[in-house]
Amino acid sequence: MDLSLERIALAAIPIILAITVHEAAHGYVARMFGDGTAWMLGRVTLNPLKHIDPVGTVLVPFATLLLGGFLFGWAKPVPVNFGNLRQPKRDMLWVAAAGPGVNFVMALLWALVAGVATGRGALASDGLAYMALTGVVINVSLMVVNLLPLLPLDGGRILLSLLPRPLAIPYSNTERYGFFLVIGLIVVLSATGTTGLVLGPPFRAAIGAVGALTGVDLRLGL
Repeated sequence: MDLSLERIALAAIPIILAITVHEAAHGYVARMFGDGTAWMLGRVTLNPLKHIDPVGTVLVPFATLLLGGFLFGWAKPVPVNFGNLRQPKRDMLWVAAAGPGVNFVMALLWALVAGVATGRGALASDGLAYMALTGVVINVSLMVVNLLPLLPLDGGRILLSLLPRPLAIPYSNTERYGFFLVIGLIVVLSATGTTGLVLGPPFRAAIGAVGALTGVDLRLGL
């Protein structure tokens, strides 16, 4: 991979947007369903400085990008008091789904930009095409990883919302170990070279859906 400063700068824009908008979406939807915690703390904003975690938002995504691995990262979690939601167990699903959902929407938008940038029109540009394709990849990657059914990931909260209460209570107790399980999973997959085997199918399916919905042939750049 080209490690030039130009490439790094171009990749930074979609990576930071993907992570910060993901977090802001959680806070925005939480407010819609009754919890204004994130709003009162100024976290429902597109200002990346409010969301950036030096390790999760900068070092980890760029390390995985430059090493050619599966893009992964995180921002400072937006605080959500699920007890303030009007119907906590049900509304938790929509708050959790907001992050991956907005990542999918951004992947669609970046795909449209890629279609323009890789064409023959006045906006055709190798730099813009690289930025747009990075935007597609990082947003789809974050969506796929965050939908894994592990707490505290969004997929875990969605599953917790859907489980009947007798199963939801013991499942919720796994959250105390969740972060270590997620990091351990990413490390094991990377070390054993099985990332593509496990995460590849849902990643390719999502890329295919983005291409089908936008009419952009993403195989040209991925």
